[in-house]
Amino acid sequence: MSSDELTPVIEMDGELRYDYFLNQVGEEREIWILVNTGNRFLKIASDDGDVEYLPVWPAPAFAADYAKGADDLSPRSISLPDFFRKWVPGLTRDGLDVGVFPGLDKTVWITEPEELKRDLQDVMSDFNRG
Repeated sequence: MSSDELTPVIEMDGELRYDYFLNQVGEEREIWILVNTGNRFLKIASDDGDVEYLPVWPAPAFAADYAKGADDLSPRSISLPDFFRKWVPGLTRDGLDVGVFPGLDKTVWITEPEELKRDLQDVMSDFNRG
């Protein structure tokens, strides 16, 4: 994906990026996160420290674009079955939310892991019907 293709999507508002994320992930069956050289996943705390979340992207190009300037971060894919089976319970247990597709304007759609799972399952059932 070229930056010409990335920019219009990245510049969408948070709700549109969330919908884009659901459709892309529903089709590709993969979620992308950023990990550092020690294989630890990136998590972000809100400015007030009240919320911690795992940022996720619909494609590696978006994650890599977000990580520009951070030498030790690289995109890693998680298959949707793994995300549902391992990550959702783990994130819930650890009290981490999911930050869906952070934008360049630093806005992000923050949701609970179980809610994201339900939304993704709804989108996938639409794909299966269509």
